[in-house]
Amino acid sequence: MFASCHCVPRGRRTMKMIHFRSSSIKSLSQEMKCTIRLLDDSEISCHIQRETKGQFLIDHICNYYSLLEKDYFGIRYVDPEKQRHWLEPNKSISKQMKSHPPYTMCFRVKFYPHEPLKIKEELTRYLLYLQIKRDIFHGRLLCSFSDAAYLGACIVQAELGDYDPDEHPENYISEFEIFPKQSQKLERKIVEIHKNELRGQTPPVAEFNLLLKAHTLETYGVDPHPCKDSTGTTTFLGFTAAGFVVFQGNKRIHLIKWPDVCKLKFEGKTFYVIGTQKEKKAMLAFHTSTPAACKHLWKCGVENQAFYKYAKSSQIKTVSSSKIFFKGSRFRYSGKVAKEVVEASSKIQREPPEVHRANMTQSRSSHSLNKQLIINMEPLQPLLPSPSEQEEELPLGEGVPLPKEDNISAPLISSSPVKESREYEEPSSEEEDKIKEEPLTISELAYNPSASLLPTPVDDDEIDMLFDCPSRLEQYCEREE
Repeated sequence: MFASCHCVPRGRRTMKMIHFRSSSIKSLSQEMKCTIRLLDDSEISCHIQRETKGQFLIDHICNYYSLLEKDYFGIRYVDPEKQRHWLEPNKSISKQMKSHPPYTMCFRVKFYPHEPLKIKEELTRYLLYLQIKRDIFHGRLLCSFSDAAYLGACIVQAELGDYDPDEHPENYISEFEIFPKQSQKLERKIVEIHKNELRGQTPPVAEFNLLLKAHTLETYGVDPHPCKDSTGTTTFLGFTAAGFVVFQGNKRIHLIKWPDVCKLKFEGKTFYVIGTQKEKKAMLAFHTSTPAACKHLWKCGVENQAFYKYAKSSQIKTVSSSKIFFKGSRFRYSGKVAKEVVEASSKIQREPPEVHRANMTQSRSSHSLNKQLIINMEPLQPLLPSPSEQEEELPLGEGVPLPKEDNISAPLISSSPVKESREYEEPSSEEEDKIKEEPLTISELAYNPSASLLPTPVDDDEIDMLFDCPSRLEQYCEREE
């Protein structure tokens, strides 16, 4: 095999050319260039061969970062039809790509850690922080006004440090693009928190506090898939550590926990979730814009269910998209599960690698890039209130302990042992069961993630133009297995 990789210089980080020799000169003509955009918008360029598998690129990036907790991450790409995909590690890269080289891909968080406290290394937390910052900017992490202000202040503290009146003029927040739409009222609240509540926090502590707040939000970890429901209304489907979620307007209208999800399948452009709601079995059906979008949605669901639901990867089986096993698509998640990743993290014993953080100038430039990507898209609804809008402001930062800097990198081990004989299920209280069965308001305004091409694209045109017919909600029959 022949492959060569080099990193496009950016800031203080450089990387030497890597060559793997081949005995055949003919292989030189089969080289294909891959460019992988990282979470800080720097790039790594790689030359691969036709038979190079996806795992090579994943390993290369993780080696570049010196990243050990790598199972949370993946590589995403968009095909010529603007359909997004996750690069499969066990398949040839060239066979997965539908376009001609050179290829452009993105390194992103694929599985969001359920408990940031159990992330062992500062480097992993920083990369997750960068992903959350992108999710906030693109409107994927939607929350209340008070939570948004706290998250924004954590970002400012992490990247600017303590408030200094000599360095930070009156409107300094307005130059720092954090949200797709940020009102003056929101900026004033961010300034207030930055001045009075976060002073003294170092970048690692501020980033960690952002993760602690973000992981409690309903839209944390949601990679939104636009669909139509039974009435033809636009909905966004997602998969989180808790289970399968559906957002409509400013509410989470469905949460089916992973132990209650019996089967995921798709036929053409219709995606089905068969599970238990309110102690009754039902089948939820949603209509996607294309068969390719539906298959991608199904694969994402299968992978997330496997990652979060099972106690051991050996429990995972190949699943079929159809009731008839040999007729539909078949797929098997081949990585570690969340429990195994946490256990592996607790065993890491090494000197933590140095973390190279982007400064504010680099952050501004990356946000400018994001802004250019969405300039020709449909207008976005404001994700945060304008100054004229009134809302009830809640106390900020409640329940978010401020960790000591020395404790952030301490080993954290799960308190509950892994049960090998059955699937892992998180205990649920009566209050949690009640919440999951009722629509839950997540924000003052509607959930409407942006249509950016990178890192998480949705369709360019109005969603209504993409769908030919509505989906339906059907009662699940006992004979369906």
